[in-house]
Amino acid sequence: MEKKIVLASGNKGKMREFSALFAGRGIEVLSQKALGVTECPEPYGTFLENALTKARNAARQTGFAAIADDSGITAEALNGLPGVHSARFAGPQHNDADNNAKLIADLADKADKRAHYTCVLVAVRSVDDPEPVVVQARWDGVITDQPAGTGGFGYDPYFFLPESGCTAAELSAEEKNSVSHRGKAMGKLLAALSEAWGW
Repeated sequence: MEKKIVLASGNKGKMREFSALFAGRGIEVLSQKALGVTECPEPYGTFLENALTKARNAARQTGFAAIADDSGITAEALNGLPGVHSARFAGPQHNDADNNAKLIADLADKADKRAHYTCVLVAVRSVDDPEPVVVQARWDGVITDQPAGTGGFGYDPYFFLPESGCTAAELSAEEKNSVSHRGKAMGKLLAALSEAWGW
């Protein structure tokens, strides 16, 4: 059986990571952008609700199984922020530099710089799948105001890993996939899809 799954994201960094992680299973990851999928709103306050909405939207528009990731960074001192608003933290006309600048500014007077990335992955066989496969993982670190590294994307240059002595952006792609929130969640998802779908 041909195994194809649509990634409900237009993020090129995520596309690279998912393609690499799925390649060993013989699963082809399709870009929703390449298939002309219209992105859907993400109005919910939880990663789970947003991920499920995105997965169902991609499955509805393509007829393929779909996977969606909703992830973000949460600063302990900011009571759940940026959280589900990570990609648009600095406003609708956001970019990584603006988002990072706002996070650093908001934490400037806080003693607690601890933060963690959260990743929730949802996979559905079809738009009406009554049994979505759901996994979650987190990655702990500290926000630094001095960026380092050119790898990764988003908040990675400011996400310092005390146990590694570097930021997430200083890790190789292989190193990041082995320890990141998304890498850990993907490992859980591969096991869950094997059990639930025989993939």
